[in-house]
Amino acid sequence: MGTPARDDERNSGTGDAARSPLATVLPQGRLRAGTAASAGGDMPLLLALAAQTADGTCGWAAVGLPQLGALAAESAGLDLARGMRIDHPGDRWGQVLAIALEAVPVVLVGALGPVNSQTGRRLGAVLRRSGSILLAADRWDGAEVRLRVVTAAWNGVGQGHGLLRGRRVTVVATGRGAADTPRHAEMWLPGPDGRAAPVQDLDAHTPGASPADDTFLRRRRASLHRAG
Repeated sequence: MGTPARDDERNSGTGDAARSPLATVLPQGRLRAGTAASAGGDMPLLLALAAQTADGTCGWAAVGLPQLGALAAESAGLDLARGMRIDHPGDRWGQVLAIALEAVPVVLVGALGPVNSQTGRRLGAVLRRSGSILLAADRWDGAEVRLRVVTAAWNGVGQGHGLLRGRRVTVVATGRGAADTPRHAEMWLPGPDGRAAPVQDLDAHTPGASPADDTFLRRRRASLHRAG
């Protein structure tokens, strides 16, 4: 179980998590505090999971993910001001990961190396004690929920030209306990604004532009302006 402070922080969001299409494939519509989940090697799926879990109100950390782009993270719904990055944790990455799990409610982790039984038990104990959620970019032994993208097609490019507007995917979730029964859902991941979106929300605008396109462009310009 998570601590009351962690649970309050994670549950105090604006409700964006409840509207995420990922809620349809997760047990009770969300990831359980003190557990781990994996994203099957798909970065947009990992970011969408992180945004759905943090819900714009929680601190988060990325460990061993130097390929994670700030613009992609922000577009997916993560608050960059609440995040921290440890791109190269070194040989003692298990200790670094444990510290991150103690410090923030949501931790993204890359492929850092094999997890031996001792490290796995230690990290599992930290998860249960802290109530944090670990989101692995790829495979993670002991993950309660395992998600993966099984079909994907980009939309927006016509006869060799045009702008990519979004990626329509099918996500499948399996796991243990309440997640034992496989669930699947179609969604835009990412949609035109960089976030996960239900298919029906954007299909009416295909193939033309949608208000979400303008939102995406505004966010990109604002991010580039801050970076400069």
